[in-house]
Amino acid sequence: MATPFSAPRTPSAPPRPRLTVATRRRIERSAGILSASALRRMDALDWYRALSAEDRSWVGLVAQAGIGSFISWLRSDGREQPITVDVFGTAPKELTRSISLGQTLDLVRSIVDAVEEEVTQFAANGDEQPLRESVLRYSREIAFAAAQVYAEAAEARGAWDARLEALVVDAVLRGEADDSMQSRATALGWGSVAPVTVVAGGTPPRSPAEAVDALRRAAARHGAESLAAVQRRRFVVILGGTTDAMGVVTDIAGHFGDGPLVVGPTVPHLFAAGRSARAALSGLAAAPAWPEAPRPILADELLPERVLSGDGPARRTLVDRIYHPLEAQPALLRTASVFLETGCALEATARVLFVHPNTVRYRLGRIGVLIGYDLTHPREAHTVLLALAVGRLSEPTRMPWRAGAPGRHDAPGRADAPGRLPGIPGGLL
Repeated sequence: MATPFSAPRTPSAPPRPRLTVATRRRIERSAGILSASALRRMDALDWYRALSAEDRSWVGLVAQAGIGSFISWLRSDGREQPITVDVFGTAPKELTRSISLGQTLDLVRSIVDAVEEEVTQFAANGDEQPLRESVLRYSREIAFAAAQVYAEAAEARGAWDARLEALVVDAVLRGEADDSMQSRATALGWGSVAPVTVVAGGTPPRSPAEAVDALRRAAARHGAESLAAVQRRRFVVILGGTTDAMGVVTDIAGHFGDGPLVVGPTVPHLFAAGRSARAALSGLAAAPAWPEAPRPILADELLPERVLSGDGPARRTLVDRIYHPLEAQPALLRTASVFLETGCALEATARVLFVHPNTVRYRLGRIGVLIGYDLTHPREAHTVLLALAVGRLSEPTRMPWRAGAPGRHDAPGRADAPGRLPGIPGGLL
């Protein structure tokens, strides 16, 4: 009975054609001739001539090992086939990066052709056909062995690449753009990928490996590179090589789990992706505060929620983008403040400012051009209102309620200020 760790039994292979002792001895004595013939055939291959001297020497050793393995294979008279994968054991694993599987099969074909070419010379009378059959069966075995070698190399390379990918994504999330991340990214082929955008969403209901592979295929169909990692309940993806990250994410959104899907800002290269990652993760954490948010959504569209959740960079962005430009134009700042405080009522704003409603409309248009937010839109008005509050809090020295500010009854220097009793400090009233 086969155990879970043993290969299932397969039917015994049919017996190989029997060769006479004379034929086997002739082939054994002609091993050098066969090797030389195989090398001559390989010299006619363009890819072989383009290899480095070291790689050509390794390929030559593989060819000689193939000839030797064939001779040993002929010596065995049993029905079981020997493990021909040992033929490739003489070459380093790195050789699979220099030589493709198709080129390896060309190598096998050269060895087989070299033997078939000399069949009539080696075979004793009556052994020509059995020898040809033996060559064909050996070529089948050696081809399967080559496929096994490349499959094992691909599996090992895939596992190593997956670990490197997870390390690169983790380094981006931590903002660690150091030499180690650069070397790992270069090993993954991301040394020159640009631009880059980080996307954060929920984990899909499948295994992490399946989720990453499916998303990578989907992104590749849009011409985008991707690095991805599943980190518990969040699925973080780094998209590269596309200027339309939002369009790509919209098309591949189904590969993320349920819940918010946040797209960070696009940055020039991978080593600046920490800024995009911080915005995307901050937006993912703050997105529940806006239940009706579109999916996917840009991290910049969640600036108010990110500010409320304590995101310092979002706070500075909101102040720099909205408050400071308006602060430089007091009339527009006053108009925006009054318009928002009166519930976005045009006529009420005009009465408070003692201006014509058309003047308010004109100023609202200038505000939209200046900061890029339309105060007549509820969501954008909410964003500007929060920005003004945050901006005022960021400059406490200008607040009118501080001691000594004009308009306060307890201002120092006014002993006869209304509401004060002689001899009682104003701060106690």
